[in-house]
Amino acid sequence: MRNLVFQDPGLRVSTNTTQSLNNAWERIRVPVVVPALHLAMYLCIAMSIMLFLERIYMAIVIAGVKCFGKKRYTKYKLESIREDLEKNKNYPMVLVQIPMFNEKEVYKLSIGAVCGLSWPSDRLIVQVLDDSTNEVLRTLVDLECRKWIERGINVKYETRNNRNGYKAGALKEGLKKQYVDDCEFVVIFDADFQPEEDFLWRTIPYLLNNPELGLVQARWKFVNADECLMTRLQEMSLDYHFSVEQEVGSSTCSFFGFNGTAGVWRIRAVNDAGGWKDRTTVEDMDLAVRASLKGWKFLFVGDLAVKNELPSTFKAYRFQQHRWSCGPANLFRKMVKEIILCERVTIWKKFHLIYGFFFVRKIIAHWVTFFFYCVVIPATILVPEVHLAKPLAIYLPATITILNAACTPRSFHLLVFWILFENVMSLHRSKATIIGLLEASRVNEWVVTEKLGNMMKQKYNAKASKRPRSRIGERIHVLELLMAMYMLHCATYNMVFGSDHFFIYLFLQAGAFFIVGIGHVGTFVPN
Repeated sequence: MRNLVFQDPGLRVSTNTTQSLNNAWERIRVPVVVPALHLAMYLCIAMSIMLFLERIYMAIVIAGVKCFGKKRYTKYKLESIREDLEKNKNYPMVLVQIPMFNEKEVYKLSIGAVCGLSWPSDRLIVQVLDDSTNEVLRTLVDLECRKWIERGINVKYETRNNRNGYKAGALKEGLKKQYVDDCEFVVIFDADFQPEEDFLWRTIPYLLNNPELGLVQARWKFVNADECLMTRLQEMSLDYHFSVEQEVGSSTCSFFGFNGTAGVWRIRAVNDAGGWKDRTTVEDMDLAVRASLKGWKFLFVGDLAVKNELPSTFKAYRFQQHRWSCGPANLFRKMVKEIILCERVTIWKKFHLIYGFFFVRKIIAHWVTFFFYCVVIPATILVPEVHLAKPLAIYLPATITILNAACTPRSFHLLVFWILFENVMSLHRSKATIIGLLEASRVNEWVVTEKLGNMMKQKYNAKASKRPRSRIGERIHVLELLMAMYMLHCATYNMVFGSDHFFIYLFLQAGAFFIVGIGHVGTFVPN
């Protein structure tokens, strides 16, 4: 009684509150939390095994391709086709489209590179599709086009009074122009892409003697990969996409997702597939899937790279990843029935499209990374009744990670940073995937990825000593901070009460969430 009378009232309330929370947790843990966590763990294990088997399958295919030198594009006799083309002078009419929107830092780079392509000038049309809302910038782009016209290049500067359909709308309107009727092929480059002079000579010949080919896709080469740690980590992820995913798709069933740029389409294939559609934010993938269902084949040329720029600000990267994750999930929802009922493609190709291309790579890969590694596994530490076998918690993800990172050997020493950063980004990708599947708000959100270009890079380097001031709202990310606190709690609990050393990973991952949460990642360009 004496302890109750003389005890500090604030301390008594705090103790009672903590005890009440502990009692409530004990009451719901066994009957509610344990079964729910078991179910979540089994679902995540199943998804993890699916992703593991998909990665192993692709590793086996790519190993066979490299060991036996059987890359699909090598079977086409490119040199003989080029020699025949030069001998007969029967050059096809080629249209090059450059869609852009307020690209003040890079428009000169892309227009200059495209106008420098080696191809007979009377058989080449460069179409600049400018949706810019800045009238001054429109004038500058127009002047740049006129400069190349004076040098003998057939440049068409096209603008619209609206942005209906965004990029898909611009490309669709561009193909409707009367001067396009004589064109056989269309090449697409985003505003930050800079093709080499011989790009057309290394792509068009594939399409000339192979009428079943609808698309030839080149890979990307990143000019700013060394700008900051975030761009190096992006390079690791995208190198796997090109070196493995697209190479495997091209080698096994002549299908992969068009990357929206650095590719050559047969215009007849585009029209046969129904043209450009703006129903999702991945109009490029939409067109590729529809063309594939019509029987067109695709070819990935892995030794042809086109220079471009990675987003180096976290804000730009988040918007890009939202679009790249939400769009495929939404397209899957819209097209799964059409794929199943299609009679022109084989059962194997349907399986590849639905299971491998969409379900595992575009949905499961994001969900496993976030829900399993960032939510379920840490939660098992707080609930000792749920036991997760070490091979499933460590060895399976480790194998998947090594297979992903092996494509960028120069960055292998950054493997730990890549794992932590990919886990952070899986939060946004998982959320975007769910938005796409449910067609919730932001499903059709389109934000053009910000490019810094050479000029911004010079400005940034000149002011490197002066860290720009910014508003707190621009740098703080609440979801990442909440995840950081959750993982920090799990790590501390494991360090105090656990018998293993899993808290090391949890502390590192909590730190990664916290660093991203306060905006200390990538470069920063103030508004």
